[in-house]
Amino acid sequence: MQHYDLVIEGAQVFTPSGIQALDIGIVQGRVETLGALSSTPARERLDAAGLLVLPGCIDTQVHFREPGLEHKEDLESGTRSAVLGGVTTIFEMPNTKPSTTTPEALADKVARANGRAWCDFAFFLGASSENAAQLREWELLPGCAGIKIFMGSSTGSLLVEHDADLLRVLRHGRRRVSVHAEDEARMRERKPLAEASGHPTAHPEWRDDISALLATERLLRLAEEAGRMVHVLHITTREEAELLGRWKHRATMEVTPQHLSFHAPDCYQRLGTLVQMNPPIRGKEHQEALWEAVQNGAADILGSDHAPHTLDEKALPYPQSPSGMTGVQTLLPVMLTHVLNGRLTLERLVDMTASGPARLFQIARKGRIARGYDADFAIVDLKKSQLLQRQWIASKCGWSPYEGQLLKGWPVHTVLRGQVVVRDGELQGAPVGQRTRFLDVPEVA
Repeated sequence: MQHYDLVIEGAQVFTPSGIQALDIGIVQGRVETLGALSSTPARERLDAAGLLVLPGCIDTQVHFREPGLEHKEDLESGTRSAVLGGVTTIFEMPNTKPSTTTPEALADKVARANGRAWCDFAFFLGASSENAAQLREWELLPGCAGIKIFMGSSTGSLLVEHDADLLRVLRHGRRRVSVHAEDEARMRERKPLAEASGHPTAHPEWRDDISALLATERLLRLAEEAGRMVHVLHITTREEAELLGRWKHRATMEVTPQHLSFHAPDCYQRLGTLVQMNPPIRGKEHQEALWEAVQNGAADILGSDHAPHTLDEKALPYPQSPSGMTGVQTLLPVMLTHVLNGRLTLERLVDMTASGPARLFQIARKGRIARGYDADFAIVDLKKSQLLQRQWIASKCGWSPYEGQLLKGWPVHTVLRGQVVVRDGELQGAPVGQRTRFLDVPEVA
């Protein structure tokens, strides 16, 4: 008789064949059996009666600020936030101090995460004009999620704004490239609008929809010339959504919960700089276009763009106030609320937070609940509704733009490779996160 390390029993389980009443038997961190296992020996059992087991969320855009900015966040606190919210894998961005633009900086982040990360992890290498020629080799390094390009909203070597440099980056490598697409030259010209206003309602005027569209159009033209697949992050405009929907042969797109949940000018009037981010939250017409892209399948994945700043930093006068907000811990309950309110299906949510990211980034053994896959689960209570309270947020910065909102559908337990890391909303044991493996990257012996 099979002996299991963990059996999850009594739940409804989201499988590739639909939601089914199943027990899950786990051996050595992977799903071994889906079926009736009430009488089967197991070292540990988890009663999930009345709950729904979803694939653990994969958040492919977070900023955990380590090294250099640990007063805002670090790899331990950021990944702790992740698992408390049902996120079991994260990809972290390169705009730390120093920037992650070399193999040494990447290896340092992997070393920092080992033994401290509560979820599995990978790190983006930042593209620059200086390292473009080396990226073909470096994108295959252990722990590398791929290459990230900042066409706007960055400084120093991480800003790659000129076509010649962008083309050099795109021609050196083969993995999908993730891109922040805003036109830096146009934003420099328009910054006086923000300075004259002094209020974050001007943020979508300074970083306007044309700056986003211009950059995305340039990126697609260069990607086609280079023959490279690109992934455009945090889409914010109707025009970009429509354009990218026609460019599926070359590009995929991400949307964020905050661009689906807030709209201008209302959010800036209520929350001020707490909802200031790049690219900005825009008007209702753009928000509705993003929802259409989610519902019709044009939008590929959801990323939180978790980018924390302290409340003191956010209190600086606009536009000196920094852009970014927390999001990794709230991604799942916010989007489950939209599901339960009828804005999207559960199937679409799972595709955009689990199977879709695994497919786009060729992540090994993750993204679905099936035999042989990692036993990564977000176990949620769809009947639970409660106000989001500040004390629930585990991020070092300690706040959320969703504070005080009634959210429906909450993570209860989180399982990472067969280990219960969150039980009844409380952390368990010690961090067990590991480096993510990729199907398109050979493992180094």
